[in-house]
Amino acid sequence: MIWHLIAAVFAGLAAAGIGLILRTLSGKRLPKWIVPVFGGLGMLGYQIHVEYSWFDHKQEQLPDTAMVISSDTGTAVWRPWTFAIPMITKFSLVDSENIRMSEQDGDRLAEFILYQFERHHTDILITQPYILNCESRELVPLTQETREPILEEIRTLRETSPLLNAICT
Repeated sequence: MIWHLIAAVFAGLAAAGIGLILRTLSGKRLPKWIVPVFGGLGMLGYQIHVEYSWFDHKQEQLPDTAMVISSDTGTAVWRPWTFAIPMITKFSLVDSENIRMSEQDGDRLAEFILYQFERHHTDILITQPYILNCESRELVPLTQETREPILEEIRTLRETSPLLNAICT
């Protein structure tokens, strides 16, 4: 977080320097306020770049076996540009290396961990273990500690569900 602040300050200083050079090259015909405006635009541009490149940056850090299942975009009033181009604020993934397949009563069962990344002032990682019955498409969350099924939260996935396709194929 502190590194982003330092980088934003340096982006602002660099942009203000460009404004100062333009003012000097124009023979001081450009107004003085162009220097701080360029500085502010430089910091804002850096922040927008960081926010929109967050998803790609996180994907580069993941292992090759990680499969992104879904992503969600978000908008915010204090970021008016997100209404024109929404930015990805969270995504879910499964690591295919950690899927344990088994068979019980003729049904293929897959036990896996679903990872959910969320972008806030600091990144949040939520992990949840699941069991998926590939034949009936029933998804059952498991408790973190004992890996016992939470039967009250069982749900059936659609046949076109990206999670079902990623796990069972």
